[in-house]
This record gives sequence, structure tokens and C-alpha cells, in this order.
Amino acid sequence: MTDTPTKNENQSKADNLPPSNPNDQRKGNRNNDRKRNRRGDSKNERDSEWQERVVQIRRVFKTVKGGKKMSFRAIVVVGNEKGQVGVGVGKAGDVIGAVRKGVSDGKKHLVRVPLTPNNSIPTLSKGRDGAANVLIRPAAPGTGVIAGGSIRTVLELAGIKNVLAKRLGSKTPLNNARAAMVALSQLRTHKSASRERGISLEQLYS
Repeated sequence: MTDTPTKNENQSKADNLPPSNPNDQRKGNRNNDRKRNRRGDSKNERDSEWQERVVQIRRVFKTVKGGKKMSFRAIVVVGNEKGQVGVGVGKAGDVIGAVRKGVSDGKKHLVRVPLTPNNSIPTLSKGRDGAANVLIRPAAPGTGVIAGGSIRTVLELAGIKNVLAKRLGSKTPLNNARAAMVALSQLRTHKSASRERGISLEQLYS
């Protein structure tokens, strides 16, 4: 037979254990609260870097068995004005939900834009989406953003301060915004272009 501890022995062991200090528990709770606050602050800082602008909100209808179901479609441009920008589309039964979905969709389709020291683009670029054609050309310092509609919104949130843009073809805001994104995604710096082609910068300029 194995010796099983009696109740008195268990009670004596429990009495010999050091009592828990309430100050230690308070310190642990404070440390946990500080960690949570730091995480929340860092998340808020990341969110504050991004700006979103609503380009268009319109009502759309879907034919169902009982008739027509109405919802809202929002076109949102998201950018940090530091060379990253994205265009998103969201649909929901209310405007707030559509905008929220558009913001999350725009952050999933970000494009990194190379910027020059005078906040312009390095070279000329063209983009096309559907029937919309967009031409983007670098400009001298002090020119500003010469563009209109959704193209201007995309360029401003990308952080471009001096640029010339021309809309060719369709006037649809979504197609023009996506065409501008295609043009920005095709931009390359002179160093990256020379590296891809395997030549020096002097040969590239000549």
C-alpha cells in the first residue's frame, strides 16, 4: 500500500507556503496595462499615417426574386503621402459600411511610387484601364498638381507635389483612378532602370 498524505499534512504544507503579495499582483496588472497601451498607441500611429478620400458614392441595384435590392458603392483612395497609394471599392447596404470596405480594399492594393527630391515622378508614364487612358508627366518645382477628378486625388495621396496629368478617353472616375494607378506602378527610378538593363547611368543618359 502507498502512503497517502493526510489532511493534516496537506494543511501544514499549505500553511508553509509564502502568502501572495498584493503589491506584486498590482505591479503585474500595471505592466500588462502598459503593454496594451503601447500596442494600442502603435496601432493608432500606423492608422494615423494613412489618409482616405471618397471619390464617389452611388446607389446600385440588384434584381432579386422579390424585386430590386438597393446598396451603395463607394470608391475610396487611400495613401500616406509618402509614396504609397491604393484605390479600393466597397459595397454595402449603408454608406458607412461601403466606405469602410473601400478603405480595407484600398490598403490591400497599394502601389509604391518612386519620388524625386522635388516631390515629382522620375519619368513620363502612361496607364490604361478599360476605355480610360492617363498620361502623367514630371514637372518643375512650384508647378503643383495639374490634374482633375479622381486622378488628382490619387496623385495627391501618393505624395506627388509637382506633376502634369492628362485624361484621355473615358471620364469614369473608377477607370481613371485605376489607370492612374497603372501609370504609377510602371514608374522606375534611373538607378533601377539601369540595373534592370545591365548598363551604367552614363550609358542610360547618352
